[in-house]
Amino acid sequence: MSIVCARAERRPHRGNGWAARLRAAGAAAAVLFAHALVAVGADAEPVAVEVGNLSEPVLCAEKDNVTLTFASAAVKSFRITALHPAYIGSLTRDSTAADWTACTAPGDPSAGPARPPQRITLYEDIEMWLVGLRFADFWRPAAAKVRVGDRVESGIHLLQLWMLRPMGGEEVLVLYPQDGYWRLRPRAPADKAPTAFGSSVLIGPVEVEGRPLVNIRQVAFDPERKTFTIDYARGGSAKVRLARLDETSHDLEVTFDQPIAGLPFAALRSMYVTDVNNDVAHVAVREAGAKGWRQDGIMGFRRATALELWAGRVSPSRHNTSAPDLLFGAFGDTADAAAPAQ
Repeated sequence: MSIVCARAERRPHRGNGWAARLRAAGAAAAVLFAHALVAVGADAEPVAVEVGNLSEPVLCAEKDNVTLTFASAAVKSFRITALHPAYIGSLTRDSTAADWTACTAPGDPSAGPARPPQRITLYEDIEMWLVGLRFADFWRPAAAKVRVGDRVESGIHLLQLWMLRPMGGEEVLVLYPQDGYWRLRPRAPADKAPTAFGSSVLIGPVEVEGRPLVNIRQVAFDPERKTFTIDYARGGSAKVRLARLDETSHDLEVTFDQPIAGLPFAALRSMYVTDVNNDVAHVAVREAGAKGWRQDGIMGFRRATALELWAGRVSPSRHNTSAPDLLFGAFGDTADAAAPAQ
């Protein structure tokens, strides 16, 4: 699961100076919004989708309590963009240690002895590696298979995609095939490597079996096209292509073979305890006909009919401090709607 960070304490109120810093951070976030709009092709108006918020308050920093769902009976394509937080350039300390301080309620996760996983290389070339891990324990059965070319593996709990960088490799994407959780991040700035993973995304028909998940029958990876093909247990499939990947952003372009009706087609999963102990603290949505973005705190946000949605932070957190913000957009009713603008 994601690496997390140290114990959080609520910062004291600092009056107008603190508010000014928040406004400055918000302005920096707006620059990221503008960059992302260019990346998704602002000249093509996307489909509006229904966004719901099923988030619940918790005390445990190791429990995903944030859930945003995306639903539309028309969407066949969309894009997810991971962006470094607005404060990445000023970050001097990154917190990534697990915090089990308040994880005492029934159902909370807990720290325990972790047996080393079995690790196998599924694909390797001079710039990219795909690694599979089998854990001794996982919360649900390992029914999904993983295929690369003619090779088929069973019982893979985690896929890690690594890209070559100077002085070694960098993990840029992970997928848990057995419950459908993805995490992505841009390449790290040279002086900040490595950055943290943070929020997760679900791609495909989102169901609930104790927690939100996507039931996957098979994951196939095409190294030449840098594309995952996901076959779902309920039927239907999706192609998830690694598009732009650099020190600014990491884009995943998603195309479904058919729209997903009756269930959300995607979800964001994350955690929030306080404004200084979270993986996501704020949401901004761009709605049809609106003159600007509507912004709200993650726990205060209710719903939206959105053309785009950003979820992230405007001030540093003690939890996965360098983890990326996420932008969802380019929702389209054709298979090529998420393709980059020419």
